Amino acid sequence: MPYGYNGKILRVDLTTGETSVEKPSVKFYRKYLGGNGFVSYYLLKELEKGIDPLSEKNILVFAASVVTGAPVPGFGRQSIGALSPLTGFYGTSEGGGHWGPELKFAGYDALIVKGKAKRPVYLWIKDGEAEIRDASGIWGKETGDTFDALAEELGDTKIRTLLIGPAGERLVKFAGVASDLRHYHGRTGMGAVMGSKNLKGVVVRGSQKTEVADPEKIKELNKFFLENFPKNADNRTLSKYGTTAYYYGANSAGGLPTDNFRKGHIEIEKTIEELHEALKIKTEGCYACPVRCKQVFKAEQPYNINPRFGGPEFETMGALGSNCGVNNLHATAKGHELCNRMGLDTISTGLTIAFAMECYEKGLITKEDTGGIELTFGNQDAMLEMIKKIAYREGYGDVLAEGSWAVAKKIGRGSEKFSISAKGMELALCDPRVKNGVALIYTISPLGGDHLQAEHDGAFDPMLTGYSHAADDPDFFMRGAYQIGVLEPVSSLSLGPEKVHLVTNLQHYWSLFDALDLCIFVFGPVRTFKPAQLVEIVNAVTGWETTMYELMKVGERVTNMMRIFNIVHAGLTRKDDHIPERLYDGLENGPMEGSKIDREEHQRALTYYYEMMGWDRENGVPHDGTLYGLELGEFIPMLKNRE
Repeated sequence: MPYGYNGKILRVDLTTGETSVEKPSVKFYRKYLGGNGFVSYYLLKELEKGIDPLSEKNILVFAASVVTGAPVPGFGRQSIGALSPLTGFYGTSEGGGHWGPELKFAGYDALIVKGKAKRPVYLWIKDGEAEIRDASGIWGKETGDTFDALAEELGDTKIRTLLIGPAGERLVKFAGVASDLRHYHGRTGMGAVMGSKNLKGVVVRGSQKTEVADPEKIKELNKFFLENFPKNADNRTLSKYGTTAYYYGANSAGGLPTDNFRKGHIEIEKTIEELHEALKIKTEGCYACPVRCKQVFKAEQPYNINPRFGGPEFETMGALGSNCGVNNLHATAKGHELCNRMGLDTISTGLTIAFAMECYEKGLITKEDTGGIELTFGNQDAMLEMIKKIAYREGYGDVLAEGSWAVAKKIGRGSEKFSISAKGMELALCDPRVKNGVALIYTISPLGGDHLQAEHDGAFDPMLTGYSHAADDPDFFMRGAYQIGVLEPVSSLSLGPEKVHLVTNLQHYWSLFDALDLCIFVFGPVRTFKPAQLVEIVNAVTGWETTMYELMKVGERVTNMMRIFNIVHAGLTRKDDHIPERLYDGLENGPMEGSKIDREEHQRALTYYYEMMGWDRENGVPHDGTLYGLELGEFIPMLKNRE
């Protein structure tokens, strides 16, 4: 048996009820590693062209990696991927917690699901055995009630679960998947794909632990992390406040999306200390991680907030809070709880509601359309009510359940500008007008409005050494960046070739993270583990003699595979690599008032990016030599024959 992984991938056909086990070679594992590497490979190899994402022909891939479940901080994540029902492009979502390690402990590295069950089902995977079980009794339940019912049925409260709620069952295009209730696979609509297959959840339980090749080296690296993460400014803040700190930081910097990305600043009703004193009852973390960045909120007034669903992250606070003009943090926390209970991506939910609020403001929709709900910016009760209506596809919620871009195309009359989306997916709550590299990240992301393609600009800006709480060691980030080929800092407000080089190298690195299912809050350049230590960890877990070169090539390989997928399955061209029109307008308030993306500079940056990636200048199609150099020659005929 190999070290670190099982060498087994489980296949399930829901149509026939058959299960089987695939045993890939060691070379396969080294070439793709797991996570998004497995997702991109299996979707490219096996997904039929031209299908409806919500048909039984779509394929769902759940994947851990060769190092998932090793007793090291940051190794507790997993990936879910399919053709996205929200965008029609490549869809994947990473999440943390304990499900990925538990799948490994149950004997498998990944799960591939095809077909559609005749009735609601869930998958039960335990110690190498897999069973398709009836879920008729839990279909229609919210995520918390579903977990309780499954724990009772299986006689085990320590099960690890991936579950959909009413939103996934009703095929809301941005429905997510709850991982043990507190963690989430929010983006690209993977919950809707599960719902379309009548798959209520995947439950895992395992008793075998991950064997590593060099236990002493793992102990040494763990000791390093335990001693040093409190000294790392960013990890220290995450440990105390979680990502809620980023909400306050973005607001101070003038880059907190407010009133549907028109403004960059809002008056916040509580300080961060007051917020946590009022709502936080404890902090939690993912598998084997001492950072414990997950905040658990509870309240009875003015809204009852159930702590079993955790607490809001920065993106949620921005999407359901400032971007909807809501500054009541109790209401934002309640909105987070509702989304987790019902199975909704908080980002797309918040931005779709904000889109509707601007349409309402401009008279493009009325109270007659909304069923009497006054969708005005700052109306927290309307925001909360619309979450429920979207999840259950009731009233105008049924319209908004398609996502802001789809609704804008139906409304027309200039409403397209109010949809803050790229490739059909709503942007995350990071405004590129204060960190221009993020504009390129949104542009070239294979998913659409995804901010997690590369580390953001501030860490590498010579004028912003205090950004991300780095003031105690201004050179820390750059010392880590040297190890992945970035030698010079670049201004946050640059979109020149130096910034493109920075983003390109960082994208390869973060693509590697998604193949290994690693947490960005653990690894440098910004956090405690340095990039070179990642190589040490992979070798200590697997027993391989890998290098940073080999690992970075995996990241680059996966990025190219996602590009091929989008070209072949969605007809992607340069026109699809875009940002919302609003980002070419200046911010209306705050310290960065007037800041905007320059349209011509943005297009030049995109051309530089294509060239640095080894793609053609016109539409970003990978050159044959690029693909042969990445050992992806087998996919070249797909590009040649895509017409």
